[in-house]
Amino acid sequence: MPDSDAIRLNKRMTELGLCSRREADAWIERGWVRVNGQPAVLGSKVVPADRITVSEAARQAQQGLMTVLLHKPIGYVSGQAEDGYEPAAVLITPDRCWPVGPGPRGARRTPAPRSLAPAGRLDIDSTGLLVLTQDGRVARQLIGEDSSVEKEYLVRVRFGAHDQEVSARFPADRLRLLRHGLALDGKPLRPAHVDWQNPEQLRFVLREGKKRQIRRMCELVGLEVTGLKRVRVGGVLLGQLPLGQWRLLGPGERF
Repeated sequence: MPDSDAIRLNKRMTELGLCSRREADAWIERGWVRVNGQPAVLGSKVVPADRITVSEAARQAQQGLMTVLLHKPIGYVSGQAEDGYEPAAVLITPDRCWPVGPGPRGARRTPAPRSLAPAGRLDIDSTGLLVLTQDGRVARQLIGEDSSVEKEYLVRVRFGAHDQEVSARFPADRLRLLRHGLALDGKPLRPAHVDWQNPEQLRFVLREGKKRQIRRMCELVGLEVTGLKRVRVGGVLLGQLPLGQWRLLGPGERF
């Protein structure tokens, strides 16, 4: 097998869906990873034919990782605090768990906010479903370079001076541009599903997540966004989760 086929072990483990690169390095250091039956070495390289196995201790550690679904309010940033605004993770407290206390959808324990990373951004002036996770596999699935997980949004818009019956006034050719034909930061956007949910609100379904993407798309066709709410990520719905509250991803739920 030529050397050009060799890649770092942690990257290969990520490609196989075993864990994140950071987790892989931690597992290798703890002696939880073997390559062709031999203990793995941190920083080593492998080829596709190499057999990678992980110990039961690694699998048990992974089972304890939690993924949180938060109904983010306006005024919180998705990640690190910035410009005086708090990160959404500060809302992950026992009293905000929905429903409160143990139960099928409740959390028996609350993850430490610092241990949670946002798997995708949601603008400070937007609301809706924000995924925060301790699991690198979930983060890669939702925000990895090759991610194609759908995100669905309800977007209230204004067209010029009109904030009512907007759908009747908005040109059909511009709606087609929202679906396909726009570019941001010099790169064409992937095709999107965009339709009128009601006369003042659009429904967007995207398979990518550039910074402030929907707002910038709307600006390019003459629309002003006056409200934006994410209601679905993959197969997981915001549903009836109250604003400012959170719950754990259920064992049967899949993105």
